[in-house]
Amino acid sequence: MTFLEYNVKTTPTGLSKILHVNWVLALLLAAAASIGFLMLYSVAGGSFSPWAEPQMKRFAVGFVMMLVVAMVPIWFWRNMSVLAFLASVLLLVAVEVAGDVGMGAQRWIDLGFMRLQPSELTKITLVMVLAAYYDWLDIDKVSRPLWVLIPVLVVLLPTFLVLRQPDLGTSILLVLGGGAMMFLAGVHILYFIVVGAAGGGLVAAVFASRGTEWQLLKDYQYRRIDTFLDPASDPLGAGYHITQSKIALGSGGWTGRGFMQGTQSRLNFLPEKHTDFIFTTLAEEFGFVGAASLLALYVLIIVFCIASAARNSDRFGSLLTLGIATTFFLFFAVNMSMVMGLAPVVGVPLPLVSYGGSAMLILMIGFGLVQSAHVHRAR
Repeated sequence: MTFLEYNVKTTPTGLSKILHVNWVLALLLAAAASIGFLMLYSVAGGSFSPWAEPQMKRFAVGFVMMLVVAMVPIWFWRNMSVLAFLASVLLLVAVEVAGDVGMGAQRWIDLGFMRLQPSELTKITLVMVLAAYYDWLDIDKVSRPLWVLIPVLVVLLPTFLVLRQPDLGTSILLVLGGGAMMFLAGVHILYFIVVGAAGGGLVAAVFASRGTEWQLLKDYQYRRIDTFLDPASDPLGAGYHITQSKIALGSGGWTGRGFMQGTQSRLNFLPEKHTDFIFTTLAEEFGFVGAASLLALYVLIIVFCIASAARNSDRFGSLLTLGIATTFFLFFAVNMSMVMGLAPVVGVPLPLVSYGGSAMLILMIGFGLVQSAHVHRAR
């Protein structure tokens, strides 16, 4: 019996598929997005424009897209994985040639009705192609050097293109996401120990290259590292973002100052308050309770993804679900660490909460793939 026949005979068909959607997961996503709408309304001074209303429309479109993707059999997405990945790489090349420039980086393609950030799409297609690769590969070959080298090259190709934009945050997420997929697929832990040692050497090389002709990072990226190590060294310059962020986080206390009462955001002390630093606005207005509530929602989303993967006997569907869940985790873990001063500021949005079109829509497509694997799992 082929894989296609297996799915046709043991999974829902027609309109009955909608009943098998993981609606609890869908509601958790809507709850997290609703917190984002609330905070965007607050940072705009009690107005749905210019941020909350467009974000609500994008989420509505993304929710419908998630359901549409969920209705498509998972074997179709497996067969499309390589093409989807190659398309995202071509889009990254297109950004290099004729992309829009914003905030000192060339990361977007203007489609007329929206600006697409292909690096966001690549986070999902990379998970897809690696899940398809390890579904195809015999389990006894997973840790053999040749078969380990192939996914490494697959990860490094888009990472190199994204670094050229430059976008260090997304590059880090691609490497971490790709590494997580390899670990989940069963690659031997010795490879990761070697990579960890090499990573330590690379960090040393980054610092040694500063100010030389072969400098590995941009000057602004070095300033971010300096700011991370000692924000007080330049509180009104490079350290301004993180200094104001910590003030907002600390002033919220246990229960916060109250809705729309955050002085850091209302008085415009907090930069990027509607995008990368929106978590600090939440913490200032609703305190530890509000921040912990959002974190609890995120954790529940991860738990439901893991539970779905554990019940899925299809290797591709299981790996894909765990890969999307890992990517989602990396999003909020890096963002929260960044705004709390535990990691350098690398420009990673808070998923479902930060204002942004590409990130929202593509993340919902990613969860559509999770729903497809859930709906079409063998029963």
